[in-house]
Amino acid sequence: QVQLVESGGGLVQAGGSLRLSCAASGRIFSINSMGWYRQAPGKQRELVAVSTNGGATNYADSVKGRFTLSRDNAKNTVSLQMNSLRPDDTAVYYCKCNGISNDYFPFDSWGQGTQVTVSS
Repeated sequence: QVQLVESGGGLVQAGGSLRLSCAASGRIFSINSMGWYRQAPGKQRELVAVSTNGGATNYADSVKGRFTLSRDNAKNTVSLQMNSLRPDDTAVYYCKCNGISNDYFPFDSWGQGTQVTVSS
């Protein structure tokens, strides 16, 4: 019922920048939180950054000061600006969104994932 479409990602050299974007569409009544997670090979999926409806944005310690999350509530979009990228940022990045659908049921949706590869 709620679809997430991701864009961005790719291959970049260490120290470079990339921007990821995610747009939510479908039967959305309201969105609570929206953000990004990542999963590196052989590792568990982890939080990168998330924006809550209360206005707070939480970042993983490993990306603080380098990544910036921006959310547009009117467009149901979220973007992740990633600067000073490092090889250990290499992972598949997933957009995640939860909230209430038009049927007044909660939803918790994931995007299909986008690859970010940082070369040394």
